[in-house]
Amino acid sequence: MANIDPKKADGLLKAVSKKLNIPPDQLKKELEAGKFDSALNNMSQSESAKFQQVMKNPKLIEKFISTPQAQALYKKLSGGK
Repeated sequence: MANIDPKKADGLLKAVSKKLNIPPDQLKKELEAGKFDSALNNMSQSESAKFQQVMKNPKLIEKFISTPQAQALYKKLSGGK
């Protein structure tokens, strides 16, 4: 998996935390600990189920983040930087 620029990762973290209505620091701590409780609580049931399925399969994660759609979403969320 490619290394992500820390500045870009912070921007993406802020965008996701805003979308999920979770403070960025809390989301970062949970993600680093492998916990997704707050994120899952703020998703619909179908989104939560899909997210859990992807997170259990590293190959799916890699496939997902390499898609043009994921790259476009990342650029949009990070302000095109």
